[in-house]
Formats: sequence, structure tokens, C-alpha cells
Amino acid sequence: MMHRLWPVLDVVVLVCCLAGVVPAWHAGIESIPFAASGDLPAFEATRYDGPWLGLAALLVVAAGLALIDLVARSVDRPARKGRPGGAGPAAERI
Repeated sequence: MMHRLWPVLDVVVLVCCLAGVVPAWHAGIESIPFAASGDLPAFEATRYDGPWLGLAALLVVAAGLALIDLVARSVDRPARKGRPGGAGPAAERI
């Protein structure tokens, strides 16, 4: 049962992390417009908020690890012959 639960958990973590990246990234960047004053032209300053951008980076890393785990579990599936531990044809020769 647990071998079926892990890929589902990986997909849930992957989707949740990717869904949280965009709001965290947008919360970490703030543009502040300044009006023209005398001889100074109007301009827009951008303020970066480190904790939000760090959270976005952490979510990308977690999503990447979940994706790597999902691929590794789907590619490296041992053949199960009704024995615990997934003993395949190589274990039968011994």
C-alpha cells in the first residue's frame, strides 16, 4: 500500500510547491513609482523582499526534489513476485 502512496504524495507536494511559488515571488517584489520633482525625472524603484524570494526559491527546490523522487520511483520499480522486499528474477537464481 505504501509503495502506491509515495508517488501520489510526490505529485501533491510538487503541485502545492509550484502553486505557491508565483504568489511568493510576486510578494517579494514591490515597485514604487516616484513622480517628477523639479529637475528630477519620474522613475520607478523596485524593492526586493528577501524572505519572500527565499521562500519562492525553497519551494522550487522542494518541487524539484519531489519531481526527482517521482521519476526515480517510477523508473526504478523492482518486479514483485509476491515476496517481501521485491525479490525479482535475480533473487530466484540464488
